[in-house]
Amino acid sequence: MESTADRYRKVAGAFSRRVREVPPGAWDNPAPCEGWLARDIVRHLVEWMPGLFFRSAGLDPPAIPSVDDDPVGAWLALDRALQSALDDPVVAGTEFDSPAGRHTVEAAIDMFGTSDILVHTWDLARATGLDETLDPDEVHGLLQGMEPMDAVLRESGHFGPRVDVPADADEQTRLIAFTGRHP
Repeated sequence: MESTADRYRKVAGAFSRRVREVPPGAWDNPAPCEGWLARDIVRHLVEWMPGLFFRSAGLDPPAIPSVDDDPVGAWLALDRALQSALDDPVVAGTEFDSPAGRHTVEAAIDMFGTSDILVHTWDLARATGLDETLDPDEVHGLLQGMEPMDAVLRESGHFGPRVDVPADADEQTRLIAFTGRHP
């Protein structure tokens, strides 16, 4: 069975590859998320993740470069910090309270972070003309986990209305449409 640290490494590694491959000038391309540019995808991750995964757990957040000046460096700094947290059993096992209940750092990264990075990998690829293919096992797991929680997820305000796709659409298309994006 794949560990949380290995699962994160796989999903974040795919996002890191896209981040490194963004063509010159493409950081200012419109992103699938309404009103966002490609660089705002990285901004979103580096703004919310340190607060939940580090500050909430009483840990020092990583130093992160400005997304405006260095989106690649900003993401890579956060990625190193998250992977380091997962690879350290003491940090990974640190418990904290969040709006979604009590979690360990490891469980919170797995539940909230890895899934967000997976979907935002598609966003960044779409915005910058890169390969949009996501890991099929991760797509399957996320879609299966999210579909039964449709009403709760919609009420959270984190997703727009589901986009209609053909009944025979592949799972990645269905996942992207579930999150309110147009595949």
